[in-house]
Amino acid sequence: MDALLRDRAVLYVTGKGGVGKTTVAAALGLAAARTGRRTIVCEVSEQDRMSRAFARQGVRPEQEVELAKDLWAITIDPQRALEEWLGKQLGGGPAGRILGHSHAFQYFVAAAPGAKELITIAKVWELAQPQRWDKHNRRYDLVVVDAPASGHGIGMLTTPRTFGEIARVGPIRRQATKVSEMLADPARTGYVAVALPEEMPVNETIDLERRLRDAVGLGLDAIVMNAMWPERFSSSDVTKLRAATRDGHSVGDLGAVRAALAAHERVKAQRAHVRRLEAATDAPITPLPFVFESELELTHYEHLAAELA
Repeated sequence: MDALLRDRAVLYVTGKGGVGKTTVAAALGLAAARTGRRTIVCEVSEQDRMSRAFARQGVRPEQEVELAKDLWAITIDPQRALEEWLGKQLGGGPAGRILGHSHAFQYFVAAAPGAKELITIAKVWELAQPQRWDKHNRRYDLVVVDAPASGHGIGMLTTPRTFGEIARVGPIRRQATKVSEMLADPARTGYVAVALPEEMPVNETIDLERRLRDAVGLGLDAIVMNAMWPERFSSSDVTKLRAATRDGHSVGDLGAVRAALAAHERVKAQRAHVRRLEAATDAPITPLPFVFESELELTHYEHLAAELA
């Protein structure tokens, strides 16, 4: 993971819905920022969970907000990104905003399958460029993408190639080609899958690598196995616990013993799922501990970032 954080320009983080992608993306961003790399974490939904996690209020969707030293976040707004791109093509000024809001252009964007996805991934590309669409904005050393869940996330990666094939010439073709080249360049872009140690997330992660190769010609660079329970009991402890269930303890004691054994069995099951994933992929797997909190605070993200560094 250290090489990805140090050397890549973009980290694309995806996985099955509900596995903790946003948490892992935030922790990766924080880990990179701690090394001195100017880092931004991009959300492509409208939930703006990053800013809330770092106690930033009143943040506009398209705003690049500083969360900590060398760490920023943005929720990409396709409409705003489109206006920026059009402004760049038209030489600046209000023309991009005017055209972007025109009914004809709005209809085209709404009707063209994948247009918003193309604009979104093009904005990711733009954040990592020395020359930004807005000349007053600085580039980032690392862009961490909190991508959509696996299916939509892979689909987003294919849109530049699709639009490049449709638009044979012109600015859309040129932009799509540049983005496609970045996504297929292993020196610039790394792909990280987030999984849980459960049957369905592991199955989807195995399938994700195949679909990723079909989409961009690259495999996964890393897998983060999230929410791993700690092993609290040795084999001798487990033997004693099992014996205790037969020794006629009080109901309260027996309940605690059974809870301990259930936790042990869960750890065993989790490790079996990890072994199955290890056998099915060449990508290194980094475990992250289960955080026993309903809401994560900055200290939790810092702990997870240290685990990933």
